[in-house]
Amino acid sequence: MPFGMPEWAVMSIVNGLKLPASFRERIEDIRAGRAEPVPARHAATVVVLRDHDRHGLQAFLLRRVRSMAFAPGAYVFPGGSVDPRDGEAAPAWSGPPPAEWGAAFNADETLARELVCAAVRETFEETLVLLAGPTGETVVDDTRGEEWEADRRALLDRSQSFGDFLARRGLVLRADLLRPWAHWITPAIEPKRYDTRFFVAAMPEGQRAGDVSTEADRVAWVRPEEAAERALKGEWMMLPPTIATLAELAEFDTVADVLAARREIVVHEPMAEIIDGEAYLVLPEGAAQHYPRG
Repeated sequence: MPFGMPEWAVMSIVNGLKLPASFRERIEDIRAGRAEPVPARHAATVVVLRDHDRHGLQAFLLRRVRSMAFAPGAYVFPGGSVDPRDGEAAPAWSGPPPAEWGAAFNADETLARELVCAAVRETFEETLVLLAGPTGETVVDDTRGEEWEADRRALLDRSQSFGDFLARRGLVLRADLLRPWAHWITPAIEPKRYDTRFFVAAMPEGQRAGDVSTEADRVAWVRPEEAAERALKGEWMMLPPTIATLAELAEFDTVADVLAARREIVVHEPMAEIIDGEAYLVLPEGAAQHYPRG
């Protein structure tokens, strides 16, 4: 999931959110009006969860390839930017209507539809997990095979819209399988910024999450607590929203517990500040209480 630059991600985990000195000039320029923050693009990310017989609650993570210009080497949840076409179609839909999602995420109905469609589309593109089925009560039981791969690639290169994909296959988007979880906005100092809504969802029965994304070189099912601890120790590169989300999920025992949680979605936008001559990233109070610190 896009958020910030990896050069400071591990440093912020280990050293209490202190930023490299190179950020100080950018902070001062924005404060003085010499530079304007880059507009944040709308994005969606999905924390896919499962219950493991021995390990308990697990989340699915991908490690971005080190050749990527953005967040190389970082462990992330599946997700990405909204495609404008996500809001143009009106796919068969099961579950809360866009207006309800808009109320949860403080978005208008069109953006809410885009976010839900982007969440389902990006998860399929990056993992082959598809939150859709032939009816409003079923899900596709297997997304492996050449025909599914052809559809995935057509979505990736934008030669096929998500709405067209669902309609051609006669599928219903299962919005009822998603839950709203969090809302993070990239700090104003970053050259790439995203306004990202986080969703959670259970791994559909019969499907398998695959290592199919060309943007990732490793995938892992891992307990949220373990993943957050690895980030804290500097073993896994991770961005603050990912760590905070994992720390929150570590408080639950099962997928059912997570899905049953009722949350007020608060916007978290970390602020870059100069404190005693040093640049720091300051997390919002509501998020900081869940953030592992060294």
